[in-house]
Amino acid sequence: MRGSLRIGVIGGAGWLGGAIAGALLDAGLARPSDLSLSYRRGVPNLFPEAHWTKDNQELADRSDVIMVSVRPEHWPALDVDARGKLVISVMAGIRISAICDAHRTERAVRALPNAGAEVAMSYTPWAASSAVSAEDRSIVRSIFEACGVEDEVSSERDIDYLTGLSGSGPAFPALLASAMIEHATVNGLPADLAHRAVATVLKGTGRLFEKREQCPGEIVRTFVDYRGTTAAAILEMRAAGFDEAIAKGLAAAFNKSVSMGNAS
Repeated sequence: MRGSLRIGVIGGAGWLGGAIAGALLDAGLARPSDLSLSYRRGVPNLFPEAHWTKDNQELADRSDVIMVSVRPEHWPALDVDARGKLVISVMAGIRISAICDAHRTERAVRALPNAGAEVAMSYTPWAASSAVSAEDRSIVRSIFEACGVEDEVSSERDIDYLTGLSGSGPAFPALLASAMIEHATVNGLPADLAHRAVATVLKGTGRLFEKREQCPGEIVRTFVDYRGTTAAAILEMRAAGFDEAIAKGLAAAFNKSVSMGNAS
């Protein structure tokens, strides 16, 4: 992909839409003057050189690529004609066929970045309609590589599953961190110390996964085989249903994504 793109982000004032817009600017994929962002209430104090508008059709008309980043329940009221243009949806649950029908285009991509896009650390799976060209795919890859790591997947079912696995982004590590911090404070540690300790553990784990080729399961087995304090904690967590709780949570997210698509 060469040159700057005219990109419009419907919902650019939101957390995810704004994060993606920032990543596009940081990567040089779009000049501020070629970036159009829409908002529902007030213009946020972001990207002052970009074009801000409440008129989503105006945004679409001045863009070559249109990203739809609104809450799925708000999407049915979005009347935007994107005829002949590439539409990228980052909404959970909404099917490619529904996106094509609603926005009068044959070129649609369904993607699922997560909040890590704000720090260029999102994992983004995506799937495309049959009319999406090789050039379109190059654009999609460039956009989501600017946000972190991307993969084109073979089916929308994969997107539905990954809605929970990766689309939830920092939520699951944050859930674990919150429980660890709460336990530490109950046991007498100052809250700031507990937060610093847990945050450093999670950051270090991420860096370790990047550096080592060893899979997480092998790392866990190594600790269990050592039969020390970490093994005692792991065995107790598993006995309390840790693995089962994770499986049930991911299944619930998958089922929710499927039901949202069926309702669209």
